[in-house]
Amino acid sequence: MMELLSPAGSWESMVAAVQSGADAVYLGVGTFNARRSAKNFSREDLPRAVAYCHLRGVKVYLTLNTLLTDRELEEAGTVLREASQCGVDAVLIQDWGLFALARETVPDLPVHASTQMSLMTLGGAQTAAALGMERVVLARELTDREIGQITRNCPAEVEVFGHGALCMCYSGQCAMSALIGQRSGNRGRCAQPCRMIYGVDAPAANGRPLSLKDANLADQLGRMRELGIACVKLEGRMKRPEYVAVITGIYRRLLDEQRLPTSQEQRQLYDAFSRSGFTAGYFLGKKGPEMFGSRPENTPEPRELFAAAQASYEKEDRRTTPVDMALQFRSGLPAVLTAQVGDVQVQVQGPVPEIARNRALSREDLAQRLGKTGGTAFSLGKLTLDWEDGLMLPASALNALRRDALEALSQALTMPRPRRNLPSAPLPEASKDASGPLAFTCSITRPEQLTDALLNFHPEWVYVPLELLDRMDPELWAGRTKVCAVLPRVFRTDDEAPLRRLLQEAKGISGVAVSNLGHLPLVQGLGLEIRGDFGLNVFNSRSLRFLQQQGLHSATVSFELRQAQIRDLQKHLPCEAIVYGRLPLMITENCPVRRCNDCGGTKLHYLQDRTGAQFPVLPLPGCRSEIQNSQVLFLADKPDFRQAGLTWGRLRFTDEDPETCVAVFRRYLGQGGHQPESFTRGLFYRGVE
Repeated sequence: MMELLSPAGSWESMVAAVQSGADAVYLGVGTFNARRSAKNFSREDLPRAVAYCHLRGVKVYLTLNTLLTDRELEEAGTVLREASQCGVDAVLIQDWGLFALARETVPDLPVHASTQMSLMTLGGAQTAAALGMERVVLARELTDREIGQITRNCPAEVEVFGHGALCMCYSGQCAMSALIGQRSGNRGRCAQPCRMIYGVDAPAANGRPLSLKDANLADQLGRMRELGIACVKLEGRMKRPEYVAVITGIYRRLLDEQRLPTSQEQRQLYDAFSRSGFTAGYFLGKKGPEMFGSRPENTPEPRELFAAAQASYEKEDRRTTPVDMALQFRSGLPAVLTAQVGDVQVQVQGPVPEIARNRALSREDLAQRLGKTGGTAFSLGKLTLDWEDGLMLPASALNALRRDALEALSQALTMPRPRRNLPSAPLPEASKDASGPLAFTCSITRPEQLTDALLNFHPEWVYVPLELLDRMDPELWAGRTKVCAVLPRVFRTDDEAPLRRLLQEAKGISGVAVSNLGHLPLVQGLGLEIRGDFGLNVFNSRSLRFLQQQGLHSATVSFELRQAQIRDLQKHLPCEAIVYGRLPLMITENCPVRRCNDCGGTKLHYLQDRTGAQFPVLPLPGCRSEIQNSQVLFLADKPDFRQAGLTWGRLRFTDEDPETCVAVFRRYLGQGGHQPESFTRGLFYRGVE
């Protein structure tokens, strides 16, 4: 049976999910989760929440799925230990450093790969499984066929989002909220700029080209079951408890009864929350304008629906666990009641039954007394009586026997099983920060940007998208620089073999840039230097150590880090940072321009917000898009990036013409006076929340 996983953004939402039929809930503690604006749970609340759920046969998954600084890792490690000790069933993780810490200190606590890890291929899922992750949460953008390719061949369980909000950007790759307002989506503080108004190649009017409808796969549960999906996830930790109750209850009935939703159930899902309807576009492989939608302001609350939902989960505990009981009721022996749920069994003893003077207790009397479980989390399952006629016990004694058994069973069911709690070894001494002057690298998006004039500045590396290499002559850079092939951040299982073949056939390359776990199987054994790109979201020293252990030769640190945070990293790998260029805000599966016939054309489209800022939209392989920041990052006039212990500073060229590329490189070498008309310092000094 496919697991139904519901959101628990607060205690009341957790109760609503459990009482409405969830098999498991996911919840956050404090600030280390991707929904920091939800009420969430305190560390003190967590054991009580786990006990409440486990008593009712519901699993608890803790979301620790944000990027963490070195200073935050210690506290996050404490949360990991506490979660393991109180019996949390699994923890969802994005950050490589936290993952490494979890494997080292709480090796018995199952780890699930958060969707923030950007896993979208069989190779990525298999690599996650090989690293010890028991479940992978796949990117929302996959089709049913693509999901099936993974479920059939991956040893880890697969979890898929079934209902709720869709981000326009691939999870874990969005920097729009961070760069516009310092509120990092990778750290649980997304301000949802994707829901705002933008114009496409025009001033902002009423369009919302980055706002997708919510997903609704209620009528696809049968197909999901066929695919071997282990868990269907309902999104909504920021939503009201009544919303959680409505959607959980409907999906519970559909799973149990293995049927399609009725028109009334679909209407209830719509009324609970929607953005001008729903979409199953990604799952069905049908992208396009029909997937976009927004929620009108002042949408009325479905009062009757929510009132009924609230009444249902606030009633006397309706989520009960069946208990098998066995009563020994014989003359001359104490009454003994055994209670059992699964493999958990308890036994309690009562008084010795007396010879009945008037009316003896019958089998029916005993069954009635033992079946009075109201006000508890239990219901009577199978009852076995080892019974002798002609005996009696006072009703109070039988009631006490039942209460004692259920209390002992409650304690046994909520008692966490022992898990190892190991000390964390200090990180080995890292190599010292880069000595000597900072070297520069550059990345290009069009072949014409790599010119003789640019190569005359001797960039140590030039990053070239893999798909461009067959249009370029390696004689251009031979003996002058090293070229690193850049794998696409977004790709599919079908792309794995062609991408590896392109790497094998590429001429004149010395390295390959990787952005997620799915890239690692593609590059093994090719004799190329493996360089970690910005898509890996390197945020702390333990992440650098982890990537070093995976065979990487260098890493580009997250551009959400401040200069001081970069400086303080223990450089277990030579580190690089983007110090010039338009920073990527989003990488999207759906086209924000919605003019797919323009892909590969010469015209560069843009989005314009209400302030007049224009965000270029670059086409990517697979008819995907990358939205760039409205201003270029410019630090050439600042000495601080040269004092952060970096080995390289990267100049990222996107929409610049070849002459501008040369002028920028010259300026960073301390020559010339080029300065963009409009620029930003990015997050180099501001950092993010």
